[in-house]
Amino acid sequence: MHKCGMTSAFLMPIELSEQMLEALGDGVAFIDKDLHIVSWSESAERITHHSAGKVLGKNCKDIFKSELCEKNCPVQKVIKTGKAVSNIIVNIQTANGIKIPISINATPLKNVNHKIVGAILAFRNIAELQTISSELLNERNRLHAIVESIADGVFTVNAEWKITSFNQSAEKITGFKREAAIGKECRLIFRSNVCKENCPLRKTMETGKPISNFEIEILTKNHKKIPVAVSTALLIDEEGEIMGGVETFRDLSKIKYLSKELAERYSFSNIVGKNPKMQEIYDLLGIVSETSATVLVLGETGTGKELVARAIHYNSPRKDKPFIKVLCANLSENLLESELFGHTKGAFTGAIRDKPGRFELANEGTIFLDEIGEIPGNVQAKLLRVLEDGEFERIGGTKTVKADVRIIAATNRDLKQLIKDRKFRQDLYYRLNVVSISLPPLREKRDDIPILVKHFIQKFRKKTGKNIENVSPQVMDILIDYNWPGNVRELENAVEHAFVHCRSKIIQTQHLPDEIKPDELVGAGLVPARPSGELTLDELEKKLILEALKKNNWNKLKTAKALKFSRTTLWRKIKKHKITIYPKNLSLI
Repeated sequence: MHKCGMTSAFLMPIELSEQMLEALGDGVAFIDKDLHIVSWSESAERITHHSAGKVLGKNCKDIFKSELCEKNCPVQKVIKTGKAVSNIIVNIQTANGIKIPISINATPLKNVNHKIVGAILAFRNIAELQTISSELLNERNRLHAIVESIADGVFTVNAEWKITSFNQSAEKITGFKREAAIGKECRLIFRSNVCKENCPLRKTMETGKPISNFEIEILTKNHKKIPVAVSTALLIDEEGEIMGGVETFRDLSKIKYLSKELAERYSFSNIVGKNPKMQEIYDLLGIVSETSATVLVLGETGTGKELVARAIHYNSPRKDKPFIKVLCANLSENLLESELFGHTKGAFTGAIRDKPGRFELANEGTIFLDEIGEIPGNVQAKLLRVLEDGEFERIGGTKTVKADVRIIAATNRDLKQLIKDRKFRQDLYYRLNVVSISLPPLREKRDDIPILVKHFIQKFRKKTGKNIENVSPQVMDILIDYNWPGNVRELENAVEHAFVHCRSKIIQTQHLPDEIKPDELVGAGLVPARPSGELTLDELEKKLILEALKKNNWNKLKTAKALKFSRTTLWRKIKKHKITIYPKNLSLI
């Protein structure tokens, strides 16, 4: 605040600090009884373009140059009557000769004896106010346009839970028009399963804490349930007082549909994978499931043969009938025959009553004969009869039993070789092999490993309650590089083992079973001793890759197929071992 020649007696009654005056947007001037300007604020300088040095001590009439100064000066009126005046609109002339409209407020200035010694004049540029108002209006319109254009639904409520605003997306998602929603309690519009007891907006209003991406279901105007993700926050005015709450909500219907579509594309029942071979199997499973054809499932131990059998059954017209599994390798010849076909009372020692076999129990359903290659010869003959005629007799019985049963058999053995070795009937093989499904080992579909890992993490999260989210990049490299003799079952066991040992959100190398870790990671990071001259696993791997590249004329696509790697795995290993490709013009990936 700029001041001139003011005594302490003049200043003391003014209980307004200079900082407060300067903080005001209005121009402020102190004027004495003779209408001389004795104080001039920075805002007064800004509005009038008159500097304090030029106006202090001068008559205010000479500075403002307003027609009101001569006819009805408000400052003189305040000094004379002792009464304040407000909102007087006048035109003044600035230092650069421009006329501007200002709004004036004037208050008498008194000393300690309550004697009027002047006036405090406050004035603001109306044109500035109009500009600010216009800017505020433009900003309001801009924000309104943003709120109206975003895809998320947005609404606000007051302290009584009544809707005070409702954007276009909210209309589109809920089916309610803005006019119908505003003024209604939000629970009457959204009719969610959480409105009564677990309302996220109520929690925010009560705790002051925002909530993000809380999934709920709402009921649209057309009585359709849709999933939405809700985020909430408090609605606070300029003075920090809570006015109500604001909620945004996003329609998850399409996302849920796409997720389901992807899940259905990459899995058939509980079978998971996107490898091209697996995609062919999914297509075949879809066709086979609709029939009652006999199916032979081939594959190594742990590749998921039982999952395939169950997928066929539970996606077939027989899905509501029994699914009976028989593990053929675990039973002796007599026990297996009894297990499959049943026996009568007294048929053998210990047969104290009639017992139906698995084929009878599976009537109109599906029987899954696992490890079919282990079935003894005489049982093979009876099984062939069931396949050909759909009938059999119990052990010790004479009555023919009819059974409408679909047979799905599985084995990890080479049945053709067993036929050559006279251990398996050729005619039975042909009856079983109506439709053949060969499951690739995990080492031949390494690109499925990340998807399988994610699937098993989700499975064990539900089972254990642990908040484990993923595996580290180093762990994923190890899982992709490992040969997996136990296939998918071994991978699942490895993830479960890691869940037992992991106490953080990310599975690290130390959480894996020792048998799948590279040698250098086993034993607390110590490299195990090896005979002199023996290659490490890394050295051996590099050598094999180099030999395969040379053999395939440095064509990386052919090399990847020869090594049964995915292209990305081969790229990563080439980079890991710093292998230079020669000649470069033959690199086809």
